[in-house]
Amino acid sequence: MVKKIAQIILAVVIVALVYVIYQQISTPIRFEDEMKTKSAQVIERIKDIRTAQRSFKSKYQRFTGSFDSLADFVLNDTLELERKIVDEDDSAALAQLKKMGRKNIETFKVAVIDTIFSPKKLSRQDVENLRYVPGTDNQVEYILEAGIITTESKVVIPVVECRIPYKMFLDTVTYRQEIINLIDDQENNFNRYAGIKFGSMESGNNEAGNWE
Repeated sequence: MVKKIAQIILAVVIVALVYVIYQQISTPIRFEDEMKTKSAQVIERIKDIRTAQRSFKSKYQRFTGSFDSLADFVLNDTLELERKIVDEDDSAALAQLKKMGRKNIETFKVAVIDTIFSPKKLSRQDVENLRYVPGTDNQVEYILEAGIITTESKVVIPVVECRIPYKMFLDTVTYRQEIINLIDDQENNFNRYAGIKFGSMESGNNEAGNWE
C-alpha cells in the first residue's frame, strides 16, 4: 500500500515537473508570437497616423497634437494638387497654351481621405478609430504630441511624436515576466523606447519609426 502511494506521488511529481518544463519552454515562444502579431497591427495603424500627419503638415506647415483635429482634417479637408494640361510631347497643344499665355499646369482639389492612403481605402469609421490601439476594444489611445523646436543651427522646425508602450497593448497578466524583461532589455541594454513610436519631440527625424 505504501509502495503504491509512493508511486502515485512520484507520478504526480513527474507530471508537475513536465508541466513546469513545458511552460518554461512554451511561454517565451507564445509571447514572441503574440508580440509579433500585435506589434504588426499597432504598426499598421500608426503608419496611417503618420501618413495623415505628413499630409496635415504639407498643407499647414505644422503637425497637430490632437486626434480630433487630425480626423477632421482627413474627413473634411482638401489638398491642392497639380497636373499637366496636355501631353508634353504634344507640341501643337503646347504652342497653343503658350500663345494663350498659359503654363502647362493646372491645380485641382481632392478630398484628403480619397488620396493620402492610396491604394488603401479607409472608411470614416477607420479614420475616427485611428487614435485607438488595435486589440484594446477602443479603450487605449496612442500618445500623440506635436510642437515646434529650434535646432542647434537656429532653424525652427515642426516636430511630432506618436507612441504606445508595450505594456499598453501586450498581455501583462499572462506574460508579466516576459514583458518586464522586454522593457528592461529595450531601455537599459539598447537605450530604446520600450514600445512602438514614430517621430521625436526632441529633434527632427523625418518622422522615422522605431520599427524601421
